[in-house]
Amino acid sequence: MDDRQWLAERFEQNRPHLRAVAYRMLGSLSDADDAIQESWLRLDRAGADDVADLRAWLTTVVGRVSLDMLRARRARRENAFVLEPVVQTAGPEAETELVDSVGLALLVVLETLTPNERLSFVLHDMFGVPFDEIATMTDRTPEAARQLASRARRRVQESAPTPDPDLREQRRVVDAFLAASRAGDFDALVEVLDPDVVFRRHARTPQPTTVGAAATAREILSRGSPLAPFARTVLVNGGAGAMVVVNERVVAVVGFTVVDGRIAALDLITDGRKLSELDTKH
Repeated sequence: MDDRQWLAERFEQNRPHLRAVAYRMLGSLSDADDAIQESWLRLDRAGADDVADLRAWLTTVVGRVSLDMLRARRARRENAFVLEPVVQTAGPEAETELVDSVGLALLVVLETLTPNERLSFVLHDMFGVPFDEIATMTDRTPEAARQLASRARRRVQESAPTPDPDLREQRRVVDAFLAASRAGDFDALVEVLDPDVVFRRHARTPQPTTVGAAATAREILSRGSPLAPFARTVLVNGGAGAMVVVNERVVAVVGFTVVDGRIAALDLITDGRKLSELDTKH
């Protein structure tokens, strides 16, 4: 085995970890894969002769690449960026490293951070990268990088509720939501929603956010009831969710954040570009 083949095999061993880092940074699997490809090209050019810890080195490289992509995205943003969900229909064991603790509600909050804040929070809080290394990526001092992560952490804690850990309980709540939607039962729908529930719609053009149980229930029943019979429960980013399939085409994915037995947030994705390649067969 030559050096390049050995390096390629080591890179592939680290690919799931790198994809997890890039997805948290970018909120898009396709963008994450682009970041990973660029990271491989940099490794292939540089080699690993002077690298003591390849996994750590690759983590910082994919972080740098993702940071550049975030900055470019922000500079050219004409339309709202739409999150790309991870949908699992065959069970909770697949892609666990990718989706663990990265629900859609958290990704929505990460999108509100500056690129430097997001990098500092993701790399340090989620992957344990020291602030000394983050500082070199952001052209800041280690203390400034620490402050970036601290600001991001406060934003996350304030805006991204922690879902109930019991997946079976999450599914029970989502099943009750779908049953009420199919029946057109306003009272039952309000009962399963948190009084301050946030309903976000992610599409190619910016959509208003609905807040409150009654307003959300009215919105669901006025627009969503015709599609409710086509909804089936799936895992969305590791939590209970739903996928709407019409004529074998995915037309919507909904991520639910269930807190204390009620739905605290709904994230509805209808952008066909993000949904067109989702598997509906399993």
